[in-house]
Amino acid sequence: MRDAGITFREDYLSSKGGDPEIAPSFPSSLAPSVLAEDDTSSTAPAISAAQKAVYRRKSLIHFVTLCCAVFCMGWNDGTTGPMLPRIQANYHVSPVRNYRSVCIDKLGGKVNFAVVSLLFVSNTIGFISGAFVNIYLTDRYGFGKVLVMGSLCQVVAYAMLSPAGPFPLLCAAFVLIGFGLSLQNAHCNGFVASLKKSSHTKMGFLHGSYGLGALISPLVATQFAQSTSHWSYHYIISMGIYVANTLLLWAVFRGRLQQEVMEEEGESGVSSEDAVDSNKYKQVLGLKEVHILAMFSLIYVGVEVTMGGWSVTYILERRNGNSNSGYIASGFFGGLMLGRILLMWFNKKIGERLALFLYALLAIFIEVTVWVVPSLIENAIAVSFVGLLLGPMYPILMNHSTTILPRWLLTACMGYIAAVGLAGSAILPFITGLLASKFGIASLQPFIVSMMSTLIVIWAIIPRARVVPI
Repeated sequence: MRDAGITFREDYLSSKGGDPEIAPSFPSSLAPSVLAEDDTSSTAPAISAAQKAVYRRKSLIHFVTLCCAVFCMGWNDGTTGPMLPRIQANYHVSPVRNYRSVCIDKLGGKVNFAVVSLLFVSNTIGFISGAFVNIYLTDRYGFGKVLVMGSLCQVVAYAMLSPAGPFPLLCAAFVLIGFGLSLQNAHCNGFVASLKKSSHTKMGFLHGSYGLGALISPLVATQFAQSTSHWSYHYIISMGIYVANTLLLWAVFRGRLQQEVMEEEGESGVSSEDAVDSNKYKQVLGLKEVHILAMFSLIYVGVEVTMGGWSVTYILERRNGNSNSGYIASGFFGGLMLGRILLMWFNKKIGERLALFLYALLAIFIEVTVWVVPSLIENAIAVSFVGLLLGPMYPILMNHSTTILPRWLLTACMGYIAAVGLAGSAILPFITGLLASKFGIASLQPFIVSMMSTLIVIWAIIPRARVVPI
């Protein structure tokens, strides 16, 4: 037994000289302080039924708003696959002869795979910038304002894309898209992960809403991609969606701190004062676990976006698909959405750690059939099932993060993990473009299979959940 007024974290820091860098990583349900059973005695005020109803209503409003923000992220990522062939066909690179053989597809005068992949590099720059600036912006402006900033970045980026200007302008817009997505992703994941009530279930639905956005977006983008003159008008629709998202985020959160928002729904928010008074960047980057989790996130999100982005091009060139091949991206992201929602019960039944190993092995097997079976219909169905199996992996990763990372750094760590993952959504598709430029788009499948195998290895070395005795 110990004094009820002293937390494990305070006790540990005092014994180590107050150094925050060596603070232990408690499970999220326990850190930053673990209360003994006596600490939660009858001294807590009773909550009336009416107040509980208010808490539930506020919690639902907050959660639905975050789901809408993540839906918009899925909308953005689902757009890429159908639009890539049209962007290739529309843009020509500088006619300087020295670069022509590198930058122009000899068969059709189109921007080749390597050049169009610069869009993914631009995204990477935005993602990584957002990851590091996020901590500073959050400390200065807070949860609600940073969410709105991220959404406004998307509005400006789509305004830049809609006129179909020069190719460098597209690259600049993709930098801004990556920056905005990085901010929003960090805070949406960090908020839900910090909840004590049904956080695992909510995490599944949160990322299911991403799959829904990525499912609907290709259905719309494919229609515009078939047009030679009005294809960029799709980004006007995207801009309108993000304008609505910005207004919703401001109306619900009103620029408040995360602690204030959580207390409004009856949750005990962790304020910035709960973080040790030290450099947060050093605290986050000093955790070995956060880098392993970030590496898994990078490979996983990269595989996810590569599948959704390059599968359309693969079907067009290797399986002689027609202009409706863009709907295959919808099938993939539709499977992703269903997997995150329908398989939650199975994850709980066999355990999330074992479930992820099983999903990865099955996904590899099905992806091999896409590689070796020359059938358009089989490939389309198989891609959807791969999406179904990949879907639960990211929510499982985020849930597991809360069990091995310190709670007082949870949002900062989530931001780092999510941002590195978003960088993966640019790095792996870019590598795919380089490989396709040199070896042809047939290199997509062996590359995807090798990355899925890497996921299994990384998941095996991620630490298990820690149990801190009370």
